[in-house]
Amino acid sequence: MADKNLKPLLIVEDNPGLQKQLKWSFDGYQVHVAGDRASAIKLLKQYQIPVVTLDLGLPPDPANASEGLAALDEILQLAPHTKVIVVTGNDDRQNALEAISLGAYDFYQKPIEPEILGLIVDRAYSLYELEEENRRMAARDKSSPLAGIIGSSAQMLEACRLVEKVGPSEATTLVLGESGTGKELIAQALHRLSPRKNKPLVALNCAAIPDNLLESELFGYEKGAFTGAVSQSKGRIETAGGGTFFLDEIGDMPLPLQAKMLRFLQERVIERIGGRTTIEVDVRIICATHRDLQQAIKEGTFREDLYFRISEIIIEIPPLREREGDRVLLAQHFLNSFSYKNGRSFRGFTNQARAEIDSYPWPGNVRELENKVKRAVVLAEGNRITGADLGFAEATESQSLDLREAREQVERQLIQRALSIYGNNVSHAAEALGISRPSLYSLIKKLDMPEPGKL
Repeated sequence: MADKNLKPLLIVEDNPGLQKQLKWSFDGYQVHVAGDRASAIKLLKQYQIPVVTLDLGLPPDPANASEGLAALDEILQLAPHTKVIVVTGNDDRQNALEAISLGAYDFYQKPIEPEILGLIVDRAYSLYELEEENRRMAARDKSSPLAGIIGSSAQMLEACRLVEKVGPSEATTLVLGESGTGKELIAQALHRLSPRKNKPLVALNCAAIPDNLLESELFGYEKGAFTGAVSQSKGRIETAGGGTFFLDEIGDMPLPLQAKMLRFLQERVIERIGGRTTIEVDVRIICATHRDLQQAIKEGTFREDLYFRISEIIIEIPPLREREGDRVLLAQHFLNSFSYKNGRSFRGFTNQARAEIDSYPWPGNVRELENKVKRAVVLAEGNRITGADLGFAEATESQSLDLREAREQVERQLIQRALSIYGNNVSHAAEALGISRPSLYSLIKKLDMPEPGKL
């Protein structure tokens, strides 16, 4: 009887000796063994198996890879998210590469070292679980208050917990974060969690409207208030009455207008331009900015009293470069979404693409990642998204004229990339770099890099 606490793993291997060796080599896994394609497919239909090791040399023609490649295709047709690790002979690299092009996750060449193969299986399983979590979040009910906010990093989970606490309150909230981090999504979540969720959420971006028009957009105007005011017009604040008003990029609000905004926040009344009547407005205020308001206060471009009014609660959204584990998760989410919208189908990202996604600093944050994945979905020709599809091959870097510094920079980048691709497995990374394991450790120490496992 299968132990539900163990992770299922399918080993497809026709050699009885290797079957026994592998069956007892994977602690923490419920190992299923199949000796041919038909048995493998039967087990795959019977159990939900995230990871498969597949020998390409299967009966009835174990000397040829055709049956193994056919099994790979059938497995991925039946379970497209399953990670398949193909196992080949030393002289069979070409078939291994063909298997990768068909959608296999990785390959391993015989003779088998269970410890090394186990590391590859563990890494495949971790990626499967990451993608599965992304699929669960993507399938989450669109009416969920936190719908659209994707993340599993400690920083984002903490931000989401704060949103859930603050949402039902009437507290004026300030959302801080770099451009592209998703501040508007946080504002939408706060509104959906509030008692005002059935009332309007009205947004206005201070940076997107010329200074001379911003006041009329905020407070409205009466007929004849200025040239062109041929009729009365309500402002955004008044339109949001009963609901939530989201004032984005408040750090860009002109100083003279900040005084009028402060008066509204204190008294909850407005006057339309050209009008003499005060109008009470019941509205919750959420503000956001990418600017450092404390610095702006010191420079005299932002009022300190207004800052205290808008910051009863502060929610900080971390930049994408600081969100460990979220970059690949978000990339997979966007890939699923844009693939569906464009009528295309992909089997995920190549190892190289995942390494690029994970190591790139993302100055444009989530918005930049979204745009890169959208581009890749449109332009990609293969069944897996590559680094070139994402546009990384076109990136240029400023280079130092110091030869030693430039050499160390290249060495550091290559080592980081190899370790990322092989999940911090030093043996595999050293082999890919064409050096010995001790030499790699020496280079890591020489370049003052973190030890693998502490990255």
